[in-house]
Amino acid sequence: MKSKKGDIRIYVACLAAYNNGILHGAWIDADQDAHAIRAEIQAMLARSPIAGAEEYAIHDYESFEGAPISEYEGIKEVTEIAAFIAEHGKLGGALLEYFSDMDDAKAAIEDRYAGEYRSVADFAEELTEQTVTIPESLQFYIDYQRMARDMEINDILAIETGFEEIHIFWTT
Repeated sequence: MKSKKGDIRIYVACLAAYNNGILHGAWIDADQDAHAIRAEIQAMLARSPIAGAEEYAIHDYESFEGAPISEYEGIKEVTEIAAFIAEHGKLGGALLEYFSDMDDAKAAIEDRYAGEYRSVADFAEELTEQTVTIPESLQFYIDYQRMARDMEINDILAIETGFEEIHIFWTT
């Protein structure tokens, strides 16, 4: 499921206030351009109970689907991650969690995505049936579970995003 506008948020805290024992910050929609986020951060800092506040940190985040966001993540990177999550939902978060790199996650989904299946064995069965003609007398002797296991060891990355929701990626 793809995220809706406003679901993907970061909580940005004023460090001057935080260092003085005051919690001051704002939840900001991360699925917008970096300029808009920076403007909201500046507005939050301008409202700070500590005069002249300039420094901030990301103290929390929501709906990033498992993708890690650090306290001092760059705003440009936050917007890229949020856009990727907004477009790809749980799968995008799982890819970022697995690869820890936006370029690798994008390459996987753009170049190596094989599809969504109920299980890796279902993928093995479909691939086999599409590429090989199996004599009727041998169809019941094929062990797709073992084929799936071998594929996971050698050829594919399988990411589970839900019950019977397996996404398959070629590793090469």
